[in-house]
Amino acid sequence: MAPAQLQQVNLSPAELSYLRSTLSQTPPIRLDHTKGPRDFRSMRAEYDVLPGANGSARIALEDGLEALVGVKAEVERSQWRPTPEERDARLSVAAGDIDMKDEDDEDDNKGKGQNAWVEMSVEIAGFRDDDSLPVFLASMLTESLLASGELKDRLYINSRFHWKLYVDILLISPALSYPLALLSMTTHLALLTSRLPALKSERDEDPLFDDDWDASVPLYPKSKGKAAAGSPVDKPPVIVLAMAVGSNVIFDPCKEELAVADAVLAIACANSQSSPNGTRIVSIRTIDPPSHLTPPGVPNSMNSATGGVVPTSGADALTQRELLANSGVWTPPRGGMKRGLVGQVVKMVVEKGGVAEEVIDALQAIEVG
Repeated sequence: MAPAQLQQVNLSPAELSYLRSTLSQTPPIRLDHTKGPRDFRSMRAEYDVLPGANGSARIALEDGLEALVGVKAEVERSQWRPTPEERDARLSVAAGDIDMKDEDDEDDNKGKGQNAWVEMSVEIAGFRDDDSLPVFLASMLTESLLASGELKDRLYINSRFHWKLYVDILLISPALSYPLALLSMTTHLALLTSRLPALKSERDEDPLFDDDWDASVPLYPKSKGKAAAGSPVDKPPVIVLAMAVGSNVIFDPCKEELAVADAVLAIACANSQSSPNGTRIVSIRTIDPPSHLTPPGVPNSMNSATGGVVPTSGADALTQRELLANSGVWTPPRGGMKRGLVGQVVKMVVEKGGVAEEVIDALQAIEVG
C-alpha cells in the first residue's frame, strides 16, 4: 500500500470529480495538456557526479523532484556453506583422486550470489530511516533489483570473498509526488555506470586488484559481438508507474492525478535480449492510491441545506452513494484493477516499442552520451 505521508491531497470533492471526468475521456486530458497518456515528465540526468563512488547518478524532473544515487562496493569475506556434493568433490581433489575441472568464470558464478550482498537505503528529508515511506520504497527497489538474480551473481569473486554492494538513494527535494519511478530510474543509471576494479588474482587466492582505474570492468558489461549473441547481458530493471482511470491507462502520473486513480501498478521491467520483445517483466506490485482516502462529495439529495434528506444510517448513506455513482458527484473508488486492464497495461509496457523500451533506451542514451 502507499505510505500515508503521500496520501494528503488538497483537492475538494468538486475538483476531484472534474479531474476524474477529464482523465476518463477519450483521449484523456491530463493536467499538463501537452502530454499524452504515455508521455513522461521531462528530466535532466547526469552520471559520475560522486567521485568517491563506484557509480553515481542524479536525475531531476521538471516539477522539481530530484534524486541522487551513489553505489559503493567493498570486498567482504564469504561464509562458505558447501553442499554435500561440493564437500565430496573437494575431498576427492585434496586426496588426488580427481583433478579440478577448469570452467568459465561465468558458469562458476551462476547461482552462487546471495541477496545479502546487496544493501539499499533510501533517505528523504523530513523522514526517519524507519518511517513507512523510506522503508516501503527501499523494499520495492530491492525486490525488483534482486528478482532476476544476475546482479548478485556478478558480485561473486571466489568461494572465500565477494563484493558487498551498497546503494544509497537520496531524495534531495521534498516528496512532491510519488517518487518510486524517479528513484528506480536514478538507480538504473547509477548501476549502469558503476565499475569494479579488475581482478588480477586467480581461483581462491586472496583478491588482488589492478590499481589502474582505466582497466576497471563495468558492473553491467555491454553486450557486443558474437559472445553477446550466445550469452546476452541484461540491464538493471526500471520501475514504471501506471494508473487506471475508468478504461484509460496513464503512465507517470503526478500527485493530483493519483488522487483520482482507480488503481495503480508498479511494473518492474528489464531489457532482455533473450526476449522476443526486447523487454521482460521482473515484478508487478499494486499500490493503494490516495484516492481511496479522499472525502466523498455530498449530493443535493443527501444535503438538508438544499432540500435533501439526510441518511439515517451509514448503510443507508452507502446505498444512496452507490446509486449516485455515475451522477458526477465525487465518490472514492473501491476495489482494484480488472484482469483485462492489467493485461492491457503489461502489453503496453513490454511490447516491441512499448513504454519500457522507450524508458530504458532513453537512460542508455544518457549513459552513452
